[in-house]
Amino acid sequence: VQLVESGGGSVQVGGSLRLSCAASNIYFSAHCIGWFRQAPWKEREGVALYDTNGRTKYADFVKGRFTVSHDNAKNTLYLQMDSLQSEDTAMYFCAADRWRCELGDGQGYNYWGQGTQVTVSS
Repeated sequence: VQLVESGGGSVQVGGSLRLSCAASNIYFSAHCIGWFRQAPWKEREGVALYDTNGRTKYADFVKGRFTVSHDNAKNTLYLQMDSLQSEDTAMYFCAADRWRCELGDGQGYNYWGQGTQVTVSS
């Protein structure tokens, strides 16, 4: 079982990035996949979810700016991030679980990737 994030980097305010979460032995039909982030000296927070029925849910602070999509053939989940702000700077993680599917701090999710850094500067 493995989750591998990629796509992070440094952008200016207003820019865009697309993060990828490649899953091995984790299947969207059986696992809820969440995107979470953690900034220095802040608690981890949920960004977006993709549930087993293909429904998405977003944290209020990213609604209208971030979009989750998936590619079944590649077993990969994406997080398209537009209109990035400096407060979006954080390490971004994807996580999966068969039973848990909620935003929040990600506590209880069974599988985690190593994270990818997003830095937004003005």
